[in-house]
Amino acid sequence: MEAVIFAGGLGKRLRPLTIETPKALIKIAGKPVLYWQLKWLELYEVNSIVILAGYLSHKIEKYVDDNFSDFDIRVVKEKKPLGTGGALKNAENFIQGEKFYALNGDNITNINLLKLKIKDGEVGAIALTPLYSEKGVVLTRGSKVKGFTEKPILEGYWMNAGVYLLTHKIFNYLPKIGDIESSVFPGLAKRKLLSCVKFNEAFLNSVDSFKDIEKISGYLKRNDLFKRLKR
Repeated sequence: MEAVIFAGGLGKRLRPLTIETPKALIKIAGKPVLYWQLKWLELYEVNSIVILAGYLSHKIEKYVDDNFSDFDIRVVKEKKPLGTGGALKNAENFIQGEKFYALNGDNITNINLLKLKIKDGEVGAIALTPLYSEKGVVLTRGSKVKGFTEKPILEGYWMNAGVYLLTHKIFNYLPKIGDIESSVFPGLAKRKLLSCVKFNEAFLNSVDSFKDIEKISGYLKRNDLFKRLKR
């Protein structure tokens, strides 16, 4: 099985860390984000990986060569920002299989990839996780306050986890420049070519801020799965 990792972001919200270090190599619990992702993919016997890189791509390439020489990994560099859709289109010739996984390069998750399924005629499947309120919520009845709930799940709403199973047909819909999430998926959804799998209990956190680094590091130190991977 093949996988594509979107790793071309600038990581502006993590500056000054990302001035000289690409976001994919920011350390979480002592290891780069990319390390955790590659070890996660290894669990599902993903044997060929394409990393779509741009900013400081040479450092990603060196890290892979120095630490994952036994993996089949190719780093495809974009000369200018193309967005996730354009970057994937740019790497079409390097993806051989009929189906492949694609994931955002700043996510740490324990989503079970084997649960992602594509029905006949569909182009892809998206992993979804519950959407949480970013703020605490006040529960009321009329003019009375009943209670308080801290950052509850927003019932009936789901978040794109940034983890996909795609067929090679996706390349027929990709733009030369643009994000797959906004430029491609809405059109596929209207044509009923996109399915989803909901992961109620999965851990998912993107590395977008210094607070995220602290939160995810704590998770990785406590979670049995990743403790085993660190040995």
